[in-house]
Amino acid sequence: MTAINRRQFCQLLAAGTILPSLSMSSVLAATGKTPLFASAAKAGEDDYRLYVVATDGSLLLDHKLPTRAHHVEAHPHRPVLACTARRPDTFIEIVDYQQGRLIRRIESGEGRHFFGHSVFTPDGEFLISSENNIADGQGRIVIRRASGLFTKVADMPSGGIGPHEIKLLPANSQTLMIANGGILTHPDQGRKKLNLDTMQPSLAALNLRSGQIEEQQFLPGEYHQLSIRHIDTNQHNETIIALQYQGKEDNPPLVAIHRPGQPLKLLTAPEPVDIAMKRYCGSARFDRSGQYAAISSPRGNLITFWDLHNDRYHSMINSPDGCGLAATANPGEFIITTGRGICQQHNLLNGSTQRISLAQRLAWDNHMVTL
Repeated sequence: MTAINRRQFCQLLAAGTILPSLSMSSVLAATGKTPLFASAAKAGEDDYRLYVVATDGSLLLDHKLPTRAHHVEAHPHRPVLACTARRPDTFIEIVDYQQGRLIRRIESGEGRHFFGHSVFTPDGEFLISSENNIADGQGRIVIRRASGLFTKVADMPSGGIGPHEIKLLPANSQTLMIANGGILTHPDQGRKKLNLDTMQPSLAALNLRSGQIEEQQFLPGEYHQLSIRHIDTNQHNETIIALQYQGKEDNPPLVAIHRPGQPLKLLTAPEPVDIAMKRYCGSARFDRSGQYAAISSPRGNLITFWDLHNDRYHSMINSPDGCGLAATANPGEFIITTGRGICQQHNLLNGSTQRISLAQRLAWDNHMVTL
């Protein structure tokens, strides 16, 4: 990162420059349908797609991807999606879902690969991604201007190995929370985990203006094999964490909460639920109120719900291979997608679950975003 790029980035960040908004009315006028969510999915053998699904279950976008993707992020003001490749691939597809066209394919560049997640800044001016510097295995946070050629304007350390999901704090959009999973990989060895005995996952808070890690929290030593993978943040600057255990014998807690300046707090469900989660959580999302969080456990075929006013387990529902999560506009309500093609809406406050009828049965990937 050059000095001039850092200076320009900080000036724009401070100014809060807003890109011109494109109204969704043209989308509705053209289709007569309302977008509901976007997600990557597998449509057939070696056939990977990015879809936008309408509220009636029909498809508003069917965009072919080079290979499998992981996370989809929506631009805050425009009908634009950033679809990030599954680790250790090297692309982010920027797609206009109103016009159904590829705007640009971002390549990570020589000696780098993406870790599956990216996020737009609230003003829509920048796209931030988590990446691996292959030569030394260190995590990097890369910022690109979200217009034109998506030029790189900043490149900063993530504070650890294997940065995965990244989220801005809504109440402080200059702070990026980073889930440093702690697992060393190398593209020459695919997705093989190379350092399980010495891994040190962490949750890091990166100041985007200074490029400095302002806070970093580690799990207790006995839990060093709990990979911090997926996170979400709420309007109270809290971070909910979904964990993946890389050990073989124990059943450690798989959910944690972080509040600024405080250690990570591990949360437990009743023992049968903890065991049923099978040492693996796939996604984490807060509801619109910020009080409740959903955590998916696709290997255990269930979704757990947590009340963060009391830091306690709330409830669960069965969801075979359920992983994708997104909040609706209603408190305590989430949309859930599964690898078996199911989509449902669940409200934990009244216990209701409603199936969303889809036009096609697709193998939905790990993450989704409501539109």
